[in-house]
Amino acid sequence: MSRAREAGLDLVEVDANGKPPVCRILDYGKFKYEQSKRERDARKHQRGTMIHEVRLRPRTGQHDIDLKVRIATRLLATGDKVKLSVMFRGREISHPEVGREVLNKAISGLGDTATIEKPPGMEGRFLTVILTPTAKKPEAKGGNKAKPAGEAASDGKKASAKAEKTAKAAEAKVEAKATPAGDGDASATTKAEAAASAKKDEA
Repeated sequence: MSRAREAGLDLVEVDANGKPPVCRILDYGKFKYEQSKRERDARKHQRGTMIHEVRLRPRTGQHDIDLKVRIATRLLATGDKVKLSVMFRGREISHPEVGREVLNKAISGLGDTATIEKPPGMEGRFLTVILTPTAKKPEAKGGNKAKPAGEAASDGKKASAKAEKTAKAAEAKVEAKATPAGDGDASATTKAEAAASAKKDEA
């Protein structure tokens, strides 16, 4: 405490559960300001998944359905979930199959961009379905797609066959180079024997 007073600072307990407890001499006001700033920055970078609602009607035409599908696609691309709702009014509630048909058109229009998280169901006067973005399949590192096991094995066999062919070609070249030298020695020996026999005949 005396050292903190001499420095004009505060003695702050940092870890009360430590043995012994940990304390620091610092400016408490500055410490709280920096702590709150770090918390604000952390909250700023944290973004929870949101659910956006896109509403339809049983009498919604195909053009408007396509427009709603484009909106839903854009929302799914940002990583958020989408809740498609068909709202019934008055006697429309007595024909839910009409709303379900509209909902199915919208879902089919989204294609592979969305996965059904909660199947279609009635919520009061609304027929709703919750969609989540489809997870992308990870690609091989370096941007090259990984080959199937069958193709990889086939490539390995081709490489080994090529290496064996190259080795045989190299052996053939070595044998071809060695053959003329042997033929030369044989012809020289034959000439020497012929000369010797000719000398004997003269003698």
